[in-house]
Amino acid sequence: MTQIQIWTLVFVVITFGIYIYIAYASRVSNTAGFYIAGGGIPAPANGAAIAADWMSAASFISMAGIIAFTGNGYAGSVYLMGWTGGYVLLALLLAPYLRKFGKYTIPDFVGDRYSESARLVAVVAAVVISFVYVAGQMSGVGLVFQRFLGVGTVTGVIIGMVIVFFYAVLGGMKGITWTQVAQYTVLIIAYLIPTVAISVQVTGMPVPQIGFGQILAELDGLQRDLGFEAYTEAFTQTNMLNMFLITAALMFGTAGLPHVIVRFYTAASVRAARYSALWALFFIALLYTSAPAIGAFSKLNFIDQIAGTGLDATPGWFNTWRDVGLITVDDANGNGLIDYGPDAGEVTVNNDIIVLAAPEIAGLPAPVVGLVAAGALAAALSTASGLLLVISSSVANDLYYKRINPHATEERQLLVGRIAMGAAIVVAGYLGINPPGFVAQVVALAFGLACASFFPILVLGIFWKGTTARGATAGLAAGLITTMAYMLWTIDIYGDGDGILGIPETGFGTVGMLINFAVTIIVSLFTPKPSAAMQELVEEIRYPGKSRLVAAHAEGHLEEAAAEEGIIDAPPSDRDEPPSDRPGRS
Repeated sequence: MTQIQIWTLVFVVITFGIYIYIAYASRVSNTAGFYIAGGGIPAPANGAAIAADWMSAASFISMAGIIAFTGNGYAGSVYLMGWTGGYVLLALLLAPYLRKFGKYTIPDFVGDRYSESARLVAVVAAVVISFVYVAGQMSGVGLVFQRFLGVGTVTGVIIGMVIVFFYAVLGGMKGITWTQVAQYTVLIIAYLIPTVAISVQVTGMPVPQIGFGQILAELDGLQRDLGFEAYTEAFTQTNMLNMFLITAALMFGTAGLPHVIVRFYTAASVRAARYSALWALFFIALLYTSAPAIGAFSKLNFIDQIAGTGLDATPGWFNTWRDVGLITVDDANGNGLIDYGPDAGEVTVNNDIIVLAAPEIAGLPAPVVGLVAAGALAAALSTASGLLLVISSSVANDLYYKRINPHATEERQLLVGRIAMGAAIVVAGYLGINPPGFVAQVVALAFGLACASFFPILVLGIFWKGTTARGATAGLAAGLITTMAYMLWTIDIYGDGDGILGIPETGFGTVGMLINFAVTIIVSLFTPKPSAAMQELVEEIRYPGKSRLVAAHAEGHLEEAAAEEGIIDAPPSDRDEPPSDRPGRS
């Protein structure tokens, strides 16, 4: 084994051992612990867990590569702007109100706010989004194992499946939460150490966010010399329309991600949920302000070491990544040199390798390389576990308990949830072995689906009392189906993202969102309004200190409490099934 493989193995064994121990110590025996960790996670810990859950393999592995190698840095910045802006939108616009409403999952909110039919459509949407998203995470796991431990992608994905199965199935949300705190610690240390080291090496500045600005002029000049557009030049690879659509899809999709929203239910109160959001924003900013820097440093080092180099004189790291098929070289003109430029087409670099290869490119020691590999695994597994819990809770709580067997005991619900999670892990492993694209591209598809499906009905469900069940159901189905059909069509037929008006599949989620909004609003205007009690409940969740109806709703006595409050002359409810008399759960 090489020194890099040895150190990678050491860090992987240590970190995986920590994750397994935390899962065993945090094992649960009730649904509250399995779905929302008992609702008592401290705000700083919850913020770290939210950050780990949200900053997936796409953030750790792919984002810097996209920024650096998608033609120029400007074009790739859509991911940085969309994902960061989306989290702020989620924290301010949705999370506190959903936490006050007090449900386990997005389908749970949709079912109680609208109808059982809407709940079923939401379950389908949550499962589809989570499976698309988790495919990118498991693909990232396979990539790390393939490169740094010399095992096949299939073997690497299976190892990741086993680890996630153990701590997610055993500990549920409680085990996942504390494991994600540890995973965030690992991934942020693994990201910042090489970033700071490379910044000092390239610029002499230990603060990469400052050093990054010092090399942009040099990078602009190098790219022009090679025939590329300047690194900072706007609208070269992506026009203004698509920059807007992709950024918006990622932003509004972030605000509708089911596995991130459910994390706010683990906070002890609405106030704690707000503080959790603040802590999470701080933890996220540590990585997201570093990603453009590590991307620019790596691009500069790559050009210096590879452009014009002889095929028999390439550095060791280049040969290693070429051997695993993530860098391809074609000496088209037969001159024995690597001609790197937009017209040469002799070198293709997979976006997913840039952060993983950055320490090797910079000549950092093997322990740093091994640490980065462990950090990438932490990022992928933390998000994968959160997504798998969404699938499990959607099946066990929103489908089995709420629709099939409302008298199921907690033990039976836990059993169904764990079986659903085990089955989901198997499907996730298959998707990880056969992903439809590179990590961030696959993840971007999930964001587009979340943007087109959940974001409109959550916003309208909170801020427009007149949103009806039929309107929400129709809008949710229209946005999801239209966006999914477009994605499948553009990927299968074109393969390069060209579709209607040149809109790529990663940007169509914004169009699907507008369709969802339009259908929901139009149908709501011509269908019976929600009950007066529900309208007052929606009004109450937006105001701090008012919680009488919220508490009554959690206990299943909304109508009685509304009557006591003098809410009368209610219009007919538009629920297409009679409300259950089962006690609700907060």
